Amino acid sequence: MKKWLPYLIFCAAALGVGALAGFLIREALQQSFPLLQKPPLTPPAAVFPVVWGILYLLMGIGAARVWCSDSLWRGVGLLWWAAQLAANFCWSLLFFRWQARLTAFFWLVLLWWLIFWMIRRFSQADRLAARLQLPYLVWTSFAGYLNLGVWYLNR
Repeated sequence: MKKWLPYLIFCAAALGVGALAGFLIREALQQSFPLLQKPPLTPPAAVFPVVWGILYLLMGIGAARVWCSDSLWRGVGLLWWAAQLAANFCWSLLFFRWQARLTAFFWLVLLWWLIFWMIRRFSQADRLAARLQLPYLVWTSFAGYLNLGVWYLNR
């Protein structure tokens, strides 16, 4: 059990942040967001919670692997992990709850850089932990397209 405890803790933390953000934006997701014009290639609404659930699990697994490593970069990697997770949480509020979509796009650019640097630091502690974050970086890039598209189509 001791071996699995970091995985449980980090996965629960990542999923918890996502669940809290989802709870705080639920009204906007149900009421105002469906009325907005969306850019081409926007996935169906049912795709988003599945993708984000997987990404939060990968974030947690990656962080646990770094935590369990004996690397000198462990602490730095986990600081980047916490920073990107906080920025991820704030993006949801900016985009959905406060409808500050252009600001959210620039915040997403910041988030992308935080993820990039988290991956760099993770790779110094545990290469697999870093590779597990690549889908997150790709999805965040796609989210940038969606974010900017929603802003442009609904200005």
